[in-house]
Amino acid sequence: MNTLVCTEPGHFHYESRPAPLPAPGQALIRIRRVGICGTDLHAFQGTQPFFSYPRVLGHELAGELLDTGGAEGFAVGEAVTFIPYFNCGHCIACRRGLPNCCASIQVFGVHADGGMTDVVAVPADKLVHGEGLSYDELALVEPLAIGAHGVRRAAVEPGEFVLVVGAGPIGLGVMEFARIAGARVIALDVNAQRLAFCQEKLGVAHTLNALAPDVAAQLAEITQGDMPTVVIDATGSQKAILGAFSYLAHGGRFVLVGLQKGDISFSHPEFHKREATLMSSRNATRADFEHVVHSMKQGLVQPTTYITHRVQFEAVKTEFAQWLDPATGVIKAMVELG
Repeated sequence: MNTLVCTEPGHFHYESRPAPLPAPGQALIRIRRVGICGTDLHAFQGTQPFFSYPRVLGHELAGELLDTGGAEGFAVGEAVTFIPYFNCGHCIACRRGLPNCCASIQVFGVHADGGMTDVVAVPADKLVHGEGLSYDELALVEPLAIGAHGVRRAAVEPGEFVLVVGAGPIGLGVMEFARIAGARVIALDVNAQRLAFCQEKLGVAHTLNALAPDVAAQLAEITQGDMPTVVIDATGSQKAILGAFSYLAHGGRFVLVGLQKGDISFSHPEFHKREATLMSSRNATRADFEHVVHSMKQGLVQPTTYITHRVQFEAVKTEFAQWLDPATGVIKAMVELG
């Protein structure tokens, strides 16, 4: 198999590897699409936590099922995606129905080699039916599930203002599922092009540039002085996270979907007087994946509009570095195999 390996930060290498032999309970998938996400970009930069090298990247995946691994209801030749978070099944989180934050979780393409290759073997119980969706759509289920999970963590209610910090692919997913939950969405980013995308493609009514000197005043005006009751960070930027604490309403919830390496500090009195809630949101659950697939089938979200760049697998090594530059206008790059 032709496999792309990130050998160290800033370096890719194609190498030939033998096709995997599935163990009992493992399914085989021929990869057809790989979505490039912030985790992949940060890994290439060397700024991704929980990461070691060399590593085969890729966890936003869709492909053709070659071997069901005994998974009931699945058929060879079916278009599928899968849940790329492999949990232990017996730790405290798993026992409480939280496999997405398993104490010894192995994320495909992060802790274990991922999908930048021809064929992968994965636990059969992680398969997700394609439900007639295209390979492009199926490769976007995982990042949308991340956003859907963050919205579910925030327990978003109809009518409340939700400020989404960061208009990258994960932030866009958060906005979509906050809207589906009935929220009034506000997008905040430093990239004017992405804010325009939020307005034109997602119908986000309120978009703010984080570089403006009066962001708090603009938020107060939009919310009639209340401020957003939910703030969800999808940047993974320490500066953005720290700044967003001041945008939170009294009694509000702050959810960290984005991940960064450093510490977080904030004014305890300001946070305390709001009786605010701070929580993280990690990965997603099968319920989130199924919610995303259902929403796609119902036409509630059309994620293929996010795809701004396409590349054949053989050209990823050459093209990848440019996707780090916001000037390229990349929102979602999609890798095609076969």
